[in-house]
Amino acid sequence: MPYLAQPDQQQTLEWIGGGHFTVLLDSAATEGQLSVGRFDLQKGEAPPIHLHTREDEMFLLLKGEALVWVGDERHELSEGGVVYLPRNIPHGYRITSDRADLLLMTTPAGIEEMFRHAGRDVTTPRPEGFEITKDLLAEAAALRGNVILGPPR
Repeated sequence: MPYLAQPDQQQTLEWIGGGHFTVLLDSAATEGQLSVGRFDLQKGEAPPIHLHTREDEMFLLLKGEALVWVGDERHELSEGGVVYLPRNIPHGYRITSDRADLLLMTTPAGIEEMFRHAGRDVTTPRPEGFEITKDLLAEAAALRGNVILGPPR
């Protein structure tokens, strides 16, 4: 088997707004072909409007509800809904249910570098005042060629 990691072997990072992002498959596990991660998000959580210049993205809303913006279009995404976003397409989302479980896949791999750069591994002590600032998020996004275009919607 090329790769196997049980839940206790997967890295979970604290992310924007206190949500969590778990790295399920990273560049090392897939020889750079695919990244897979899972978000545990709370109502109102939303990344800034952004685009990816190096990877195509797909996300599947396993549980919950969200609004999704693709360019200037707004869409409602319900449980089980899937979104495919080719690179260079501006997008963002906002969680509208109390909680959401969101599966993320990108190809090629590498987006986990952004999450690891700005996020905090939950197995380490939480520094007092830990925050993912706009500057830190922009720095992390730039590592992967991601471009922040504006504030969350």
